[in-house]
Amino acid sequence: MGNVIEIEKIEKNYQVGNQIVRALQGVSTNIVKGDYVAIMGPSGSGKSTLMNIIGALDTPSAGTYILNGTDVSHLTDERLAEIRNKEIGFVFQTFNLLHQYNALENVVLPLIYAGVQKQERKERGIEALQKVGLADRMEHKPNELSGGQRQRVAVARALINTPSIILADEPTGNLDSKTSIDIMRLFAKIHASGNTIILVTHEEDIARHAHRIIRLRDGQIERDERNNDIAVL
Repeated sequence: MGNVIEIEKIEKNYQVGNQIVRALQGVSTNIVKGDYVAIMGPSGSGKSTLMNIIGALDTPSAGTYILNGTDVSHLTDERLAEIRNKEIGFVFQTFNLLHQYNALENVVLPLIYAGVQKQERKERGIEALQKVGLADRMEHKPNELSGGQRQRVAVARALINTPSIILADEPTGNLDSKTSIDIMRLFAKIHASGNTIILVTHEEDIARHAHRIIRLRDGQIERDERNNDIAVL
């Protein structure tokens, strides 16, 4: 399988007062299509910065980032937004749903930005909600759903554009243990269908669901290894 992500000697520096903070220091890694990767590290390790660069939410100070054959290292904000909408499905800890919209309306939002017609949006939205087991909740607004159901809506929204990668940032951070297992079971199902998943987490038991774990420390990759102890669901 080919690489969906190629990162070469990525650096990211921030100015904080009179100091330069080197958040990433020469990070290099590749992620192949269909892989399931967890990015781990303590607070300040650079994992959030790396996630922002992988998600095309930020650009590196130096180095190269190739996403699905496109060099996105130094694109304009407008071009980055296009790439994000086409290539990346985001799942956040806080769900990031719009409370005035029902589940179906939340799921199809990326299709509106992509210029997809209303009927096709509805059909694809229903299909995405079926994939996450929530077709019977499509008319419900976020405040009428449990935390786990809200996260399933967020996952459906992430899948709607058939992106190159699903990028999940602490996706179980606001969920109880049982609901967390349900969400990780859903990710396993999505991965089995061929999606590439990148999971950012500080929790070892969540990272164990991934097939590969990249550990960061002080802005550098400390370890990058296959996970031989994948959590059984």
